[in-house]
Amino acid sequence: MFDNKDKTEINELGEFGLIAYLTKAVELTEPSTIKGIGDDAAVLDFSNKKTLISTDLLLEGIHFDLRYVPLKHLGYKAVQVNLSDIYAMNGKASQITFSIGLSSKFPLEAVEEIYEGALIACKKYNIDLIGGDTSASTQGLVISVTSIGHAEADKIAYRSGAKEGDLLCVSGDLGGAYVGLQLLEREKHIFLDNPQIQPDLEGKDYIVERQLKPEARKDVVELFEIYGIQPHAMIDVSDGLASEILHICNASKVGCKLYEDKIPIDPMTYDTAREFGLDPTVCALNGGEDYELLFTVPQEQYDKVKNQLDITIIGYITEEAAGCEMISKSGNVYPIKAQGWNAFKGNK
Repeated sequence: MFDNKDKTEINELGEFGLIAYLTKAVELTEPSTIKGIGDDAAVLDFSNKKTLISTDLLLEGIHFDLRYVPLKHLGYKAVQVNLSDIYAMNGKASQITFSIGLSSKFPLEAVEEIYEGALIACKKYNIDLIGGDTSASTQGLVISVTSIGHAEADKIAYRSGAKEGDLLCVSGDLGGAYVGLQLLEREKHIFLDNPQIQPDLEGKDYIVERQLKPEARKDVVELFEIYGIQPHAMIDVSDGLASEILHICNASKVGCKLYEDKIPIDPMTYDTAREFGLDPTVCALNGGEDYELLFTVPQEQYDKVKNQLDITIIGYITEEAAGCEMISKSGNVYPIKAQGWNAFKGNK
């Protein structure tokens, strides 16, 4: 963390000086990058593959709280949540642009930390940073990331491809990011009431990391390729499992059966949710920010997915008229409703 006593005012560098300073450590490794930073536009060549593009905007006070989000983690997360959209199309992410708007309260050292986190994510996922922009902001910190990737046309997984009889699957576990957020919010309020009390996050590393430092599931897409698994439909779990299931079902004009007892929930997520008086299943259904991959595959690929330790079959696709339903642990049937994150309502 930077020391405010030694801070450097950004206006000492100016916009072009700031860009040059922040990008001096950028290295290009992707063969598809012909020209990166330094010209009016980047130049990419994906040969005969289809190009995938996605953009995310993160706003201070809406998507993150700097009272408990470290700046380096923020830069890392901003990249990860954007790469997740490319992997959700069954594609390979290859480049990003990273733009930032910030107020005068942020010294150069703070911006360095954000970019350091972004570059760590790029290096880990073999992504080229090929451009971006910086600007003054009167509304706090703003980060915009655009991710670029590619895929063979017949390998792209759209939301609209699910078919009746498909298995409904998800990677990893769910609800951890939301429960981690509840823990961070609790400790923030305790600190605001009494700044002498240090945050108590001991033993909760996993769920805190799920919130502050999520990992896009590039490894799952690579697993698909290794085992010859072709998802019919796919989406990343950014707004909660229920919301994402409905996105796939609505786009594909199908229904589904989801089994509550099959939803993967980590023991720490489960126990901590109970400590907060929360239903772990509700956290998984409506919490969001897990950035796992929800997908459907034809039943004939059952043997390929059943033994993958990080993939869980949680239900199956039905005809549209059957609706979208969850069978509870007690055998009751409930309609699936989306109650996850809505940025315009701020109901996280």
